[in-house]
Formats: sequence, C-alpha cells, structure tokens
Amino acid sequence: MSSNLLNLGLISLAALGLLLVLALLAGLITLAVLYLIDRNQSKHSIRRNYPVVGRFRYFFEHMGEFFRQYFFAMDREELPFNRAERSWVYRAAKDLDNTIAFGSTRSLEPTGTVMFMNSAFPTLSDTAAHWQPKRIGPGCRHPYEPQSFFNISGMSFGALSKPAVQALSRGAKQAGCWMNTGEGGLSPFHLEGGCDLVFQVGTAKYGVRDQTGELSDDKLRSLAAHDQIRMFEIKLSQGAKPGKGGILPGDKVTEQIAKIRGIPIGQDSISPNRHLDITSNADLLAMIHRIREVTGKPVGFKCVLGDTDWLVALFELIRERGPEFAPDFITLDSADGGTGAAPQPLMDYVGLPIRESLPWLVDQLIASGLRERIRIVASGKLMVPSKVAWALATGADYVVSARGFMFSLGCIQALQCNRNTCPTGVTTHDPKLQRGLVPADKAARVAHYHRQMVYFLEMIAHSCGVPGPSDLERKHVRMVTDNGLSAPLDYFYQNRIPLNSVN
Repeated sequence: MSSNLLNLGLISLAALGLLLVLALLAGLITLAVLYLIDRNQSKHSIRRNYPVVGRFRYFFEHMGEFFRQYFFAMDREELPFNRAERSWVYRAAKDLDNTIAFGSTRSLEPTGTVMFMNSAFPTLSDTAAHWQPKRIGPGCRHPYEPQSFFNISGMSFGALSKPAVQALSRGAKQAGCWMNTGEGGLSPFHLEGGCDLVFQVGTAKYGVRDQTGELSDDKLRSLAAHDQIRMFEIKLSQGAKPGKGGILPGDKVTEQIAKIRGIPIGQDSISPNRHLDITSNADLLAMIHRIREVTGKPVGFKCVLGDTDWLVALFELIRERGPEFAPDFITLDSADGGTGAAPQPLMDYVGLPIRESLPWLVDQLIASGLRERIRIVASGKLMVPSKVAWALATGADYVVSARGFMFSLGCIQALQCNRNTCPTGVTTHDPKLQRGLVPADKAARVAHYHRQMVYFLEMIAHSCGVPGPSDLERKHVRMVTDNGLSAPLDYFYQNRIPLNSVN
C-alpha cells in the first residue's frame, strides 16, 4: 500500500515537473516571438530598441491613470478634481461624516483664493429661512419654479450608460432637483425616475428633428406633452469644447441610442459645431420664441463665453424688441467644464473660466435692465459647497453640476469617458462593466449628495449671517489679490475683470 502511494506521488511530481517545463518552454517561445516582432517592427521606437521590455511602458502608462491619484498626487494638486474635492463628494454621497481634523490642507495664500466672511452674529440654524424658488419664464403658459438651486447638468444617454441615467433620474426625484437630458434626446430612462427634466436641444437636434434634420414643431409638442419636461435649453456651446459639437464614439452608439438619436448604429455621432439655422442674434431669438410658443414652456440657451460683443448686441436687440422676446434663462458654462470626448486644444485653451465670465454676465444683465427677466444658471466644476456658494454670491440664480453627480454615482476619475471602458459603469455600454452600477443603490447616493450640498451651503450662509444660500452677496466673499492681501469680490471684479464690453 505504501509503495503504491509512493509511486503515485512520484508520478504526480513527474507530471508537475513536466507541466512546469512545458510552461517554461511556452513562455520562452512567447518571449522569443515577441522579441522578433518588436525588433523588426518600425512603428514604436522604444519597442524596437528594447524588445519585450519596452512593452511595459504602455502598461505602466495605462495603469498610471488609476494609481496616480492614490499614491503620487497630494490632496490638493490633482486635476481636473483633486482628492480633497472627490473625497468630500464620496462621503456626502454615502451620507458619512464630512468633518476633518487638525487643520486645512488648503493654502490661503495663492492669488485668486476665495474666502467667505463670517459674521460676528451668525444666523441661528433653527430660525433660518428656507430657499424660495425663483420663477423661470413668468410669461410662459407653463412657467417653472424649481424646488432646488442645485441641479444636474446636461449629460446625454450615450455619454452616460443606462443604469447611470436611471440612477440620476431616480436620485433627482428623491432630492427634488431637475435633471438635464443632454443633447442626445429623451430616453425612457430619463422619465422612469419621475424627476423634473430640462430638454437640451443640441446642434444636431436629436429628438426634435424631422427627416431632413430641421427642427420639428410636432416633435416639440410631443415632448412638451410630458409633464416632467419643464424647460428647453438650446445648446450653443459648452465649456469643454467651444466651437465643436458633441462627440459620441461609434463603439458607444448602440442600437437603442441610434434609434433615439436617429443615426446609424456603430458610427461616430458628430454634431455640427453650431446650429445651422442660427447665424445671428435675430435667429437665436427667433428660435427661442418659436420653441416657447410651440411648447408653452421656458426656453433658454447654454454657452461658454469667449467673445462678449455678441452678447452685448443680443441684450440691445432684446431691449429694442421687448423683454417678452428674451430668453428665460442663460446657462453659463466654464472653460474648464467637462465632457465625454473633446479635442485637447479646445479643452485646454478656448473660452473663459466662469470665475471671470459669471460676474461679467451678471453685471451686463443689470446694466441692460434684464437681470430680473433672465435667470442665470452657472455651470463648470461647481461640485463642492464653497464653489457653489461662490457662484450664488456672485449672482447666479441656479447652479448645475455634471461631474459632481458622476462622482456620487461612483466615478473614480479614470479619464476614460471617451472610451467604452469606464471601470465603474458610469460612461460605458459594456454590460459586464455596467453590472457594477446598481441604479437603486446609486440613486440614494445621488440624493444624499444633493442633501449634503444643500446642508453645507446653508451652513456657509448662516456663518456669513444671512438666512440662506440665495441671500449670499459679493460682499460676503473676498479674494486674494496679487499683493497677497484680499479684496471684496465686488471690488475685485469691478476694477480688475479684463472684458472690454463691460458698461
């Protein structure tokens, strides 16, 4: 019996040894083949000079996107969002304690640093007034009074996955905020959560165009019949790619997305860089008036500011024609806004950041006598309480965020939104990757994030001695100047903003 066991053991060891030899031979053959391929190819210099070993460069370059934020970047130095900002959103979305200890890691010395001025007698929280809705489109048949000053910015079904849209829709309903559809048209997943929706009319007019690609009144009426659709937003430009239309890579154009947009399956969805039927301010006002008359609902436009003369001329035209021809709102995007895919030169170098453009727009509307007629919606990296509070104090009526709500869904800033490989399922249409995003669970996180934002905005407002966030003004904020000392926000902008169109 013992000899049989010994023989079996020897046979097993021999088999294991043979397997190891075969595996070693297979590995050596593979390395030899890769060596010959690398040595004789001519496209990659590193692989040609360092066969096989040079391949690790691409592996480490790819993995660096994931590990840099965890091991190498400091809390406040990473872009587009640093670890401190992301961590705040993650904790808020999970409804965890959001306090910190020992001291802030944020330096108060760099030029442009924003600081809120606390009052000697802060407002007591239990006596603070709640936020009062500001009506949009008072002259419309169906004006809109949003129940929240913080809402979800435009992200299309296509740029986002099905479970991501479902989670945002359900979470927005729980939070009582609106959700912008983005330029990809209306999907059933936008509707299923029951939240208020802002329908975005992109330059390709997905969802509202006829067979020839023109704006369709019938489709506008059909959309307006949905009670959930409360406003229409004409997209002129966005901060991440001014002068360029939407880009949805072909591998993200599924059969369902193609049907909603009216485009071929699997082909890149490239929107025109502007509306073909809007060539002037008069054309823009005509389209606003047309959509408002057909739908009976508020209509505005979205843009990122670069040249400002056109907007000065637009306000002059509105004064000539009358306030009834004005847009009901303007969504102002920042040059550092985000997107699923954009050319790097446009993302890096074109357009004005909202820190400069928002105060200018507010002041220009005041000078034109249109401030109470046109509501301002601010957008662009406004995803933490301090930045939202800054926008409200500067003069915004509402604030919208896209990437903040993406982080609440579990986004890890893997920077793969332009591919179909998002590891968290937020921006991919790969069913295997989407499996990680459970709409019911993430919807609760969306609502938590929104509630925490409102809570901390109220905390900042009370510290400044006012009843609520909508009562914040520029006098409550100071900004560090070139000499290292701070100045009130209103003084800083009035004397330093370099826009030649300011009246």
